[in-house]
Amino acid sequence: MNGENSLAAALLKSSGVFSDEAIGRILEQREANPGMGLAEAAVKFGGRKEAEFLEAAGKVLGMQMVDLERQQPSPEALTKLPASAVYQYNVLPFKIDADSITVVSPDPFDTAAADGLRMIAGLVVKTVLAPGEEVGKAIKKYYGVGADAIEKMIDDGRYSVDDDIGTMTKIDVNEMGEEASIVKFVNQIIAEADRQGATDIHIEPQETELRIRYRIDGMLHKVDVPPQLNRLKNAIISRIKVMANLDIAEKRLPMDGRIGIRIAGQDIDIRVSTMPAAYGESISLRLLAKSGNFVKMDDLGFNERDYGVVNKIIHRPNGIFLVTGPTGSGKSTSLYSFLSEVNKIDVRIMTAEDPIEYHMAGINQVQMQSDIGMTFARALRAFLRQDPDIIMVGEIRDRETAEIAINASLTGHMVFSTLHTNDAAGAFPRLIDMGVEPFLIASAVAGVMGQRLCRRLCQKCMREVPVDMKYYTLDYPPEKDTVFEPVGCEACTRTGYKGRRALFEVLEVDEEIEGAIVRRENATQIRNISLSKGMKTLREDGWAKAFAGVTSVKEVMRVTEEQ
Repeated sequence: MNGENSLAAALLKSSGVFSDEAIGRILEQREANPGMGLAEAAVKFGGRKEAEFLEAAGKVLGMQMVDLERQQPSPEALTKLPASAVYQYNVLPFKIDADSITVVSPDPFDTAAADGLRMIAGLVVKTVLAPGEEVGKAIKKYYGVGADAIEKMIDDGRYSVDDDIGTMTKIDVNEMGEEASIVKFVNQIIAEADRQGATDIHIEPQETELRIRYRIDGMLHKVDVPPQLNRLKNAIISRIKVMANLDIAEKRLPMDGRIGIRIAGQDIDIRVSTMPAAYGESISLRLLAKSGNFVKMDDLGFNERDYGVVNKIIHRPNGIFLVTGPTGSGKSTSLYSFLSEVNKIDVRIMTAEDPIEYHMAGINQVQMQSDIGMTFARALRAFLRQDPDIIMVGEIRDRETAEIAINASLTGHMVFSTLHTNDAAGAFPRLIDMGVEPFLIASAVAGVMGQRLCRRLCQKCMREVPVDMKYYTLDYPPEKDTVFEPVGCEACTRTGYKGRRALFEVLEVDEEIEGAIVRRENATQIRNISLSKGMKTLREDGWAKAFAGVTSVKEVMRVTEEQ
């Protein structure tokens, strides 16, 4: 054992946390991974929790633990170190005294960091400890995502920092594409969005700032970014347009593009949309995993009645099954789960999508391209000559598409599609408004499913509370006298919610409803017939999930209408 390993072994031994076997494993793995710090190796391969190790090592080395959730760094300390040094050494400036600066680090053995920081700050460096995840979150909170890259871009001096949007930014596109700082910043923003489970990134130039927001679980959250970011908005927007193969000189028209990127070994397809706005171009990025792990039908969250009805409909040899709801209500996820359920070697499935959101093995997916005439209606006509058993149409938008889909179902095909209506019963008046004959609708449509997405309560911090009867408007008594409400913790980034769950209402078309459709009865009358036969409304399904601890009462109220 060389001198360095002897010292490392002594430090690990003195902590009193690791066995001799664990110390040997840590040192072996550290040698096999050059550049890995001793603390990182100890946490990764030592078989102990990071907080436990840091507390023990801190006692030996005379370093205190701090709780970054409850204790805040001083503003003076935060301005003493540049963002590049903070990110490089992975430390958070915490407190400043006359001749010293205290930094929070996840590594009690990193003497090189202390030496480097002493040179930068010109002060004695004292170290206190906190787990690495807490330190990383605090750095992003106080300095902003990508602060080190922004700092370098400003210091570099090659980017325009002119706030006047009337001035064209003079950027060498080829040079910009190779420049590490701008690339790094944009990549950091996308990677952080993926880490937090965001579905969309919105980059919005304002009068005094460049605002970046992530849509997580259907709600928008502002991203902490460096305040000087606004000075570089033109360079950042141009970089994204270069990645999406868009014309950076065109700033007056909306444009659409795509970016393919790999994050943590997973291919992510990003849809890019630009829109000219008052203070610059607003850019929206939609993040889609190319090969998603499809949600199984069993995991969608159906109640027993709805599961039975849907399972019966999707296995029919012919008919139309419609999924309704607003944009972003999970319709595509449900359709993919149904296709996955019926995707067998003896079944030919063809889909017309705009765009293809997820690629599924074993089915034939066709991308719509309206600019060359490849519309849903044209694709549907072609599908009928391709001998399909099951057809999925991304959306029924007009009379032509609706009539071809209905004719396809009447000639022996099972058709899945979506429609934008407020509830399941509203699908029939909507089709009639498009100009489709009621008798055709009644003959073809087998069922309609309405859905919404509500946020799931964080299982780590939710708490049980008495039911507030002012919210409860159902005719039958509550299942129990308590529900759960959100609290907020580190696991759910203080929101009280983590993930989403769908609420459903499933309307099965039978003879009585067929008669109501032919008589052109309105949505309320059709809904009442279905309710008398056991259908649960979206809100009723939401109440059941609230009592089961899946979501909160206020969340159900937010996403459903009074019914």
